[in-house]
Amino acid sequence: MRRPAMVAVAVALFLAGGVTTAAVASSPSIAFPGCTSKCGDVDIPYPFGTTPGCYRPGFMVTCNETYLLPKLFLDNGDSPGPGPEVVEISLTNSTVRVDSWVSHFVSGNTSHVQLAMSRSSPFVLSAKANSLVIVGCGFRVVLDIVDGWTYGSCASFCPVNNSTGEPFLPDTVCNGIGCCQPSIPVGLLSFRIELSSLDVAGRCPITPSPSPSLAPEPAFNASVHMVEQEWWSDGSHVYGLQQYFLDLPSYPDMSPFFVPAIAAWTLGRFPCEEAAQRPDFGCLSKNSMCLNSTNGADGYVCRCNDGYHGNPYMTNGCQGGGGRLAAGIVFSIGVGSGIVILLLVLAMFFVIKKVKDQKAKRMKEYFFKQNRGLLLQQLVDRDIAERMIFSLEEIETATNKFDGTRILGGGGHGTVYKGILSDQHVVAIKKSKTVMKREIDEFINEVAILSQINHRNVVKLFGCCLETEVPLLVYEFISNGTLYAHLHTDGPQSLSWENRLRIASEVASSLAYLHSSALISIIHRDVKTSNILLDDRLTAKVSDFGASRGIAIDQSGVTTAIQGTYGYLDPEYYYAGRLTEKSDVYSFGVMLVELLTRKKPTVYVPSEGVSLVAHFMSLLNKDRLSEILDAQVSEEAGDKANEVAAIAAMCLRMKGEDRPTMRYVETKLQGLQSAENNTQSDTEMPEYLVGLRRKTSQLSSKDAAHADKEGKSNSRRYSLEEAMLLSASLQR
Repeated sequence: MRRPAMVAVAVALFLAGGVTTAAVASSPSIAFPGCTSKCGDVDIPYPFGTTPGCYRPGFMVTCNETYLLPKLFLDNGDSPGPGPEVVEISLTNSTVRVDSWVSHFVSGNTSHVQLAMSRSSPFVLSAKANSLVIVGCGFRVVLDIVDGWTYGSCASFCPVNNSTGEPFLPDTVCNGIGCCQPSIPVGLLSFRIELSSLDVAGRCPITPSPSPSLAPEPAFNASVHMVEQEWWSDGSHVYGLQQYFLDLPSYPDMSPFFVPAIAAWTLGRFPCEEAAQRPDFGCLSKNSMCLNSTNGADGYVCRCNDGYHGNPYMTNGCQGGGGRLAAGIVFSIGVGSGIVILLLVLAMFFVIKKVKDQKAKRMKEYFFKQNRGLLLQQLVDRDIAERMIFSLEEIETATNKFDGTRILGGGGHGTVYKGILSDQHVVAIKKSKTVMKREIDEFINEVAILSQINHRNVVKLFGCCLETEVPLLVYEFISNGTLYAHLHTDGPQSLSWENRLRIASEVASSLAYLHSSALISIIHRDVKTSNILLDDRLTAKVSDFGASRGIAIDQSGVTTAIQGTYGYLDPEYYYAGRLTEKSDVYSFGVMLVELLTRKKPTVYVPSEGVSLVAHFMSLLNKDRLSEILDAQVSEEAGDKANEVAAIAAMCLRMKGEDRPTMRYVETKLQGLQSAENNTQSDTEMPEYLVGLRRKTSQLSSKDAAHADKEGKSNSRRYSLEEAMLLSASLQR
């Protein structure tokens, strides 16, 4: 409220006869005098409390003030360390929202865990508000009550691609692939979980095996979570929890994945009729009522009567009704009293506003440091970094406070909003859903890399905002979606061949620039059609540099953790962990195959059971390319399809050193676009294509059948590569 408005309100109250104490009085007390009633942002109502005399037995909580924002924890009883973190206490629902109980199971023999609440504990396991979720691969779970009666079971496995070792995980459904969800009956105070391993083929590989033919042993098989049903109903959390579980062995220092759960509680173990006769009866307010618990456990809870609100567990804790408020109204007497009250009201508003502003400022400074703002200033020129950093107020104004109608798209990892800056520039603002240290580093990496890039086929980065818990990136607005969406339409017609060839040439041009023309050699590491944006003229814009790496000019590559997308990932990089610019060349080759065939590399599995790339190479070697080409390409491209296929085959060579540079690929694709190359003869064609045609013409039908039969084995696929890639010498 602005100052003139506050003054007008206060003066009006004064002229009407006085100011009521209700205008400045605080809400009814929720805790005893002298007891802590708040920890950070969490209220602590009685019967909960932090010190003796402030809580009812069994309801002790601990406020840890060592965090920037203090955190509240449940008492862990006799067990060492604090209990689960508390994020909300509800007297109305008789529940506590906490960080979930999590148990991890290591692969090997059958494992057991028992989840149980002590008979003396006020908390119960509630099946009404929670679900039991087991995340992992290659296990069978059986639930039984302590006496051995089985009442629930489920199993989970992760199908694994034989050529890459990557698991297939569902995006939004917990249906036995990557996780399973056994039913639990209402009213249990304890139960036992038994996990046993399935066969090796059902397990999910966490780390790559030295040999593709050997199934790797996972670091964990499963983790057990008690999950809040309302939170779990958001499908994005299914994928997020699975991905966190898969990443944990490779990144053991990752921040914990917050999983909320609901713990219900009651007073005592007696119904209301019996509890009311006991000296420790908990419904102390005269305007309260006793209700028998409906959460499945014996006991009772208290509620304020209709028309009253507050804390029914405290004397006079339930307040309400017009008569009670009217009794508390005191009119100011005289001009002097009215002026004093007016000044107090104004002072209160100003103090509250100042406190809120200071707190918001501290939180922005904290998030700026946490989000590596100082690191960004080191990676990028200071003047440039300052111009690129947006304030949170600017971003909220641009997106109308992240209005849902401004959402352009998104998925399990984040959301992209359309924004309009104060200078009327239309931008796209990327907001991640998760907040892990590794992902924050990727944000800063993307900002640092894009700030050094100036190319018409690379999406332009305007800046970032680091004053929120999750960093935000501000890009130029590309209005026409992704190459993936334009290519994989439902109808028979898609992008014309002319557009496909031009887009491929533009992407090659941008990658060649990244590899050799920027200040440092930049490897994108996630080249795929869904990361290629198209503007209104279908001009290609390479985007999403979160996984990119910069390499010094005098280095040929770096050894790093594996990142990329299944189907596009360079096999040499996957098995050796050695990242070079030729890794992008391989991914670009997969993209060329996708443009030629209009088939999705991440899901395509032919009858032979091999990958899209392997099937493409096999047909190309047998001079049967037409069998896999998109019908529209066959009709529009003519012989140029064979020449683009030859370029793709060069990019897809098994050894990175045998692949061409992106500059060479750019030159060949630009040559195909020109009219002079429409009548290119065999003598003008690349040596590789001449050798390929010579080799395929000499294949007998018997050899072709044998190659097709043996096409699934790694050794045979490699021999096909050698037969196809006779011309290993390429211009550098």
